Amino acid sequence: MATEQAYVAATRFGYGPRPGDLETIGRDPVGWLRAQVGDLTVPSELGDLDGSAPLLAETIRQQSSAQGFGAYLKDVARPILTHEVGRRTVAAVASDVPFRERMVHFWSNHFTVSAKRPQIVAAVGAFEREAIRPNIFGTFADLLVAVSQHPVMLMYLDNQFSFGPNSAAGQQRDVGLNENLAREILELHTLGVGSGYTQDDVIALAELITGWGVSRPQNNQDGTPGKFLFRSVGHEPGGKTLLGKTYRRGGVREGEDALRDLATHPATARFVATKLARHFLADEPTAGTIARLARVYNDTGGDLRALSLALIDSPEPWNDPLSKFKTPNDLIISSLRALNISTLPDKAVVGALGLLNQFPFTAPSPAGWSDRTADWLGPEALMTRIEWLRAVSNRAPMPNPVDWAEAIIGPVLSDDTRITVAQAQSRTEAVALVFASPEFQRK
Repeated sequence: MATEQAYVAATRFGYGPRPGDLETIGRDPVGWLRAQVGDLTVPSELGDLDGSAPLLAETIRQQSSAQGFGAYLKDVARPILTHEVGRRTVAAVASDVPFRERMVHFWSNHFTVSAKRPQIVAAVGAFEREAIRPNIFGTFADLLVAVSQHPVMLMYLDNQFSFGPNSAAGQQRDVGLNENLAREILELHTLGVGSGYTQDDVIALAELITGWGVSRPQNNQDGTPGKFLFRSVGHEPGGKTLLGKTYRRGGVREGEDALRDLATHPATARFVATKLARHFLADEPTAGTIARLARVYNDTGGDLRALSLALIDSPEPWNDPLSKFKTPNDLIISSLRALNISTLPDKAVVGALGLLNQFPFTAPSPAGWSDRTADWLGPEALMTRIEWLRAVSNRAPMPNPVDWAEAIIGPVLSDDTRITVAQAQSRTEAVALVFASPEFQRK
């Protein structure tokens, strides 16, 4: 039986139901979600995509060659990005475990990398597959280290150009720190703004991760081209004090130890809890909601599996099923799921995401995309939504739009929408009216 709880499970925690899903989920919506926690199976749509190392190595070669880098970006790198985004979206559309896919997208947004930096265009999708996807149900510490050491993140925030001022390489080349990655780790990935860290802490963390770079495809260089490489000659020597704790271990483990301490800091628990609550539960989560999730985080040492289960067990979404507004990414995936379409060409998927202004891996800043309704509700944005939804409605395969509406949003379907759909002049118009309804636009 399709229930309101089944709708919440499919739409708030997943990416919306396909025809027939609500009937299946309705038997045990909480159990359906909990069964997905821990599933790290790689979707078949992603199984044959290239890893980041050869993609980055080729990008580095092209940058250093005499040939036009612009032509490489246009003819090679951007088509790879288009294919990655298309396959990523179709994986979510076709998924039987959409809560897993939503978690992948959430953490990828939390640890944003952007293809607006030309040197990582070809590899941003591989970054998500290599650093994010395997760690969404592990510990936050493991996820943080994996992300911070991934070559795409290091190149996005220029850490490969960061040298300890007193290191051998720093003194020889007369170069110093780059604070970009350290600042974003503290501000956007762990503690959050207003948590009490200072500029001295930013500098200390930057020094702790000096020497973290990317192996370049050149002769007499250690490591596999395009892979993470720790260069001891660039690492700042001596002790460094971060948040009152001094690190003296030296080497690559020094930065890893600092990241793991940041991962278990109470401010990180609160910051992560707030972002998860805002994404899954409410635009403005209550202090009690945040405190409850932060407590789970602290009690489990940042266990993301436990935190995912705590989200499922939270009362807020079950009590208020239409309180969140779908972002463009949500809307496109849920529309294609509703129509049971998973065979669109990459360019069609990419075109839709670009049209609605949420093209994956192109967030305007390292802060990622907003989860607040107000940021997606502009009049022009709403008109563009409606235009795209009318276009995709032409692909509607169902024989009876009213029955289809019941299968997709039945538990929250209003009498007004039901009557409007029944009176539509055509099947395409009826489908477009369902997509434009408040029930479908919200989650």
